[in-house]
Amino acid sequence: MKNVIFMGTPDFAVGTLKALLNSKYTVQAVFTQPDKPKGRGKAMQMTPVKEVALEAGIPVYQPKRIREPENLELLKSCQPDVIVVVAFGQIIPEEILKLPKHGCINVHASLLPDYRGAAPIQWAVINGEKESGVTTMRMDAGLDTGDMILQEIIPLAPKETGGSLFDKLSETGAKLLIRTLEALENDTAQFVKQPKDSPTPYAAMLKKEMGRIDWGKDAASIECLIRGLNPWPSAYTTYQGKTLKIWAADVEEAVDVTGTADRALPGTIVEVTKKTLKVQTGNGLLSIKELQMEGKKRMETDAFLRGCSLIEGEKLG
Repeated sequence: MKNVIFMGTPDFAVGTLKALLNSKYTVQAVFTQPDKPKGRGKAMQMTPVKEVALEAGIPVYQPKRIREPENLELLKSCQPDVIVVVAFGQIIPEEILKLPKHGCINVHASLLPDYRGAAPIQWAVINGEKESGVTTMRMDAGLDTGDMILQEIIPLAPKETGGSLFDKLSETGAKLLIRTLEALENDTAQFVKQPKDSPTPYAAMLKKEMGRIDWGKDAASIECLIRGLNPWPSAYTTYQGKTLKIWAADVEEAVDVTGTADRALPGTIVEVTKKTLKVQTGNGLLSIKELQMEGKKRMETDAFLRGCSLIEGEKLG
C-alpha cells in the first residue's frame, strides 16, 4: 500500500493526518472543505487540515461537492490504494467508495454502532456515558454503518468535557488508523458487520440553542450538558436579561440549606456565599464552579461573586 488520499476538515482530523505524514505511507493529496469567512472582519480562514497539508507540501483540493464528476476523475488519476476519511463533512458517493483497492477507511469517534452521527464525542458526555472510544471502519453508502475493523475503548473521567474527550479520541484515532492500514496491507484485517439499528440516538450536529439550560431537569443531567458542551457551544442561562454561561458545576443533593431550597422553583438561586453559588433544579442542587457573564471574562465563582452581587431568591433563565 503506497498511495493514500486523505479527506478531512476540522481539528479532530489533524492528528490523523500528521500520523500519516510521519508514517511509511505516502499522502498524495488532501481533500478538505472550502475556506470560510470567520470573525468580525469575515476574513477567509483555512481549515485546520489545509494548514497542515500546505505546511507539508501536500496538494490540497477543496471541492464544494465531492460528488461532482471532475472530482471522481481527479481521484482516479491519483490511483489511491486507500482513501482515509476523518470528519470530512460531506457524504462520499458510492463511485468514490469503491474506487480504491482497500476502500475508504473512516475514523469515527465512538464505539460503533453507538453514536452514529456528526457529534458523537459531545453526546457521549451529555448522556453521561462511562466510556467512549474510536472505531475504524470501511465506509459504505450508509451513515456510519460500514464494516468495523478496529476499536479502542477510552474511559471517561468524572469531569470529562467535550473538549478533553475530543483531544483523547483524536490522539487515539490517529494511532488506530495506522494500525488499521497495516492490517489492511498485511491482509490481517477482520471486518465486523454492524447491526442495522444503533442502540443510541443519532448524534446530531450541535447547535448553539442546545446550550440553553432547562432548570426543570435534574442537576446531574444539567451538569453533563455543561461538560458536554464545553468548549462549544457552551451551556448558558440568563440573568437580568444577559447571557450567563456556565462552564463547570457540581451536583449536590437537595439539602434544605436556607429553609427554602426544597420549596424553591427550578432556576432559583438558593445559596450565595463568598465562594459558593447554588441553584435549584428539578431534582437536586447545582453548585456552580465557573461561569461567565455576557461581555465579561470566564472566571471561577468566588472571583465572579466579588464583582457581581447575586441574591438568594433570584431566578436564572
